Amino acid sequence: MERIDVSILGREYSLACPAPEKQALLEAVHLVDQRMLRVKGSGKISSNERIAVMAAIQIAGELLAMRAPDGPLGDVAVGDFKRKLDEMNQMIDEALGPQTRAIT
Repeated sequence: MERIDVSILGREYSLACPAPEKQALLEAVHLVDQRMLRVKGSGKISSNERIAVMAAIQIAGELLAMRAPDGPLGDVAVGDFKRKLDEMNQMIDEALGPQTRAIT
């Protein structure tokens, strides 16, 4: 486990995570911090606890919308989605490969 220090809404936190998950954790921290700053910036809520709850509700709502049966990824499993992206990237690389070689 790796220990990382982060700041959320100006408050320091020390977190532990496996080294391979560090980047994903830092991105999650950034998302939470930005969302909390946006809620705080609205000026309607002043308590950090209430800001955190409102930010969490917004993030959870977005997650549930993506998972909803009628959402944009409702009928796609995450593994299938990643595999399809990988296939598309490979097709693009193959399509651009000969052109790129002909130019150079």
